[in-house]
Amino acid sequence: MKTIHFSILFLFFSFFSFSQDKKKIIIHHADFTDVNQELLPDAAILTGNISAEHDGVLINCNKAYYFEKENYLKLFGDVKMNQGDTIFMDSKYAEYNGVNGFSYAQGDVIVRSPDSVLETDTLRFDRNQNLIYYNTPGKITNKGNVLTSNAGRYFLDEKKFQFLTAVTITTDQGTVVKSNHLDFYEVPQHSYVFGPSTITNKDDYIYTENGFYDVQNDVGKMIKNSYIWYDNRKIEGDSIYYNKMQEFASATNHVRITDTINKARITGHYSELFKEKDSMFVTNKALVRMLTQEGDSAYFHAKRILLTGKEKDRIIRGFPDARMLRDSMSGKADSLHWSEKTGLTQFIGNPIMWNGDSQLTGRIMYLLSNTETEQMDSLKVLDNAFVIQKDTLGTGYNQLKGVNMYGKFVDNKLSELDLIKNAELIYYMYNDQNELVGIDKGICSHINITFEDSQIASATKFVAPSSDLYPDEELPPNARLLKDFNWRGDEKINSLEEIFSDEEIAQDKSAKQEREQKRIESETPMQIQPETLIVPEREDEKDNPTPLPVKERVGIKEEKTNTQQ
Repeated sequence: MKTIHFSILFLFFSFFSFSQDKKKIIIHHADFTDVNQELLPDAAILTGNISAEHDGVLINCNKAYYFEKENYLKLFGDVKMNQGDTIFMDSKYAEYNGVNGFSYAQGDVIVRSPDSVLETDTLRFDRNQNLIYYNTPGKITNKGNVLTSNAGRYFLDEKKFQFLTAVTITTDQGTVVKSNHLDFYEVPQHSYVFGPSTITNKDDYIYTENGFYDVQNDVGKMIKNSYIWYDNRKIEGDSIYYNKMQEFASATNHVRITDTINKARITGHYSELFKEKDSMFVTNKALVRMLTQEGDSAYFHAKRILLTGKEKDRIIRGFPDARMLRDSMSGKADSLHWSEKTGLTQFIGNPIMWNGDSQLTGRIMYLLSNTETEQMDSLKVLDNAFVIQKDTLGTGYNQLKGVNMYGKFVDNKLSELDLIKNAELIYYMYNDQNELVGIDKGICSHINITFEDSQIASATKFVAPSSDLYPDEELPPNARLLKDFNWRGDEKINSLEEIFSDEEIAQDKSAKQEREQKRIESETPMQIQPETLIVPEREDEKDNPTPLPVKERVGIKEEKTNTQQ
């Protein structure tokens, strides 16, 4: 073996390095230096306390092979590299190429930045692109957050980790984020997921296929196939916002909320939920569907619906233009109030209800259900109670009127009605051959009405009845209508499709194109959110009243500020 004394060789290296291009690797120190042309042609074997430098990168190790012509180093034993005060890398073995700034590290690799620590077995560092990447299982620790994956990349300029295989983030608050495509910005601790992903914590479960999550503050925005499980409620929507600390979530477009405990399903195009208060409101085609024990459905609709209260004590409020559809009945009013605890539904403000072909009106209307069986039990209409039913065999209207009205239900069908005080009646009488016998017009203190198949079967007068049966031709048209007669048959809700107003249907159609555009946008990774680009103030900025532009402060190219990489 041919050996060259260290001091002579070191002087040669130093002179050669300083006299040549500054991109050459500079060997500052080595305890011993050998040359063995047979074993390592054109290489110097350096051992003991080696220090070297290349273009701002400082290198230390216990042993190295220096290939001067190739401007290349192979490093062994307690290898350390650091780039300025930003990137520090330790490993058992490494290679460094001074031509292209490309390095390779293997064996207990640790990379430290001011905000994160990466541990893996093998990685590569491309200084031209300021990119670190690895294809072996890795662990990243970031201010209490732990990221594990089988492969990943780190973009130094953007301070961003990117993972395209299974990755898991576990935060110190106990939140776990899992995805196969995730970008993590280490300074604001923001993650962007694309493809099937989950976000879970002690209380909630989130699924999305495109979204953003602030792991430090537990705040998320999801825009594709997303849903949240809030206890026993599932919240779905085209776009979902989630704030764990505030126990708040909102959903926009094609909102669906399923309440498994109360057997309810709420839909609309915008909703806000306050978990701690156990309340929510829904707007834009808001609809609540409640399932009874018998499997029947009751629907509530209004321009704005509020749901509050714990299990078994839920309250639904709907306003304005509140509407209800249930079995053979439907109704509407300015506002609606339903209590699960009492089973009471209140129609407030210009109320109207339809039972089959019968129209029921009054100043105040109450519908009471049995809280055990969830079936309709009774009906109460106060002040100017009025029942109108169009004569199915003629052109007239059967009419019954009183101060108050009370009804009873059997098997969710209106069985009978009692009109009390100052009762009046106009009723078309037919024989068994469906021939008009006459028109009964009278007054009394109490009228009892019975129903069969939602049609008036009988009307019986009690307490001082007084009436006349008029032949059809003897009762003039102006005498065939009771005072305050107001037929509103064109407002009747016959099906679920009719529970929405024409105005709401028109607005829904006009917004359809906008919703479709957002759906198309959700097929590509979410754009970087403005809050991700806001970084903490640097020390050298504190005395500078004019901060640097955002693109310079975060160290990324201008064309990357609006598109996730």
